[in-house]
Amino acid sequence: MQVRTSLPINKEPCVLALGNFDGVHLGHRRLLEHGLGQALRLGVALSVLIFEPHPLKVLFPEREIKLLSTTEERLLYLETIGVQTVYYLPFTREMADTSPEQFVKEMLLPLGVVHVVVGFNYSFGAQGRGNTELLKDLGKTYGFGVSVLQAQMLGTQVISSSSIRTALLHGNIILASSLLGRLPCLRGTVVHGEERGRQLGYPTANILPSEDYLIPKRGVYAVWADLDGERMSGMMNIGKKPTFHDSYATIAEVHFFNFNKDLYGREILVHIVDRLRDECKFKGVNELMTQLKNDRTNAETVLRETCRLSVIV
Repeated sequence: MQVRTSLPINKEPCVLALGNFDGVHLGHRRLLEHGLGQALRLGVALSVLIFEPHPLKVLFPEREIKLLSTTEERLLYLETIGVQTVYYLPFTREMADTSPEQFVKEMLLPLGVVHVVVGFNYSFGAQGRGNTELLKDLGKTYGFGVSVLQAQMLGTQVISSSSIRTALLHGNIILASSLLGRLPCLRGTVVHGEERGRQLGYPTANILPSEDYLIPKRGVYAVWADLDGERMSGMMNIGKKPTFHDSYATIAEVHFFNFNKDLYGREILVHIVDRLRDECKFKGVNELMTQLKNDRTNAETVLRETCRLSVIV
């Protein structure tokens, strides 16, 4: 898969999927699969156009926008699905002020689009004035087809990045996993912490996530990660260490079972399987130690059951 950060010098006929694709969830996959079908029908490649930073960060800088995936993760997911070219282009205030027709003429046509695939709520151009109906009209004018996919549902739940963010912020890992079509993740660099876990016999990897990465609700989670070619199980605490501090920044720290290698400075990707409990303030170390033992037992049970179900499926 090619990744480009500028428009091509020469037009390359393609089917183009438009969107931010944060998380590349089941709804995104359905849209991309439709794009693949159109590309096969027309004998061209499937490309994706993504703007960086997220347009909402430019349009509403006062808002805190947290994302479900890093750029690297999105690229990996898109490549797995079958996308052949991803255009990562800068989104600026000037871009935000572009009229819908300018957007088509200056951004889409130079990409050689023969067909465009978008979701039902896609908007483009200054103040979002361009909608899917206008895109269809412009497609007729400039000679490209347009497919608009309706909202994808899981039961009565709309599959969207915002609904997944809401699920994670409420600690509903099962719902988030169902909407994503895979386990939610937390990626970050392992940094030095207070090393209290090591002193208690539960050494932890303190993860410093990307600034824009969404952190799930505070609490304890069953997790796993691939470390040195081996899948390691563990439990992760997201919280403010209330037992030891009255005020502390929210951190994510993972204790991997039966793993004692040095991880400092390494970037790791943690897969979150389920939420075990809320964050708690304990009366002392002994009460905390008892709970940690229970957490490990519960985490191992969840992970073992998840592994068994995966084998059955």
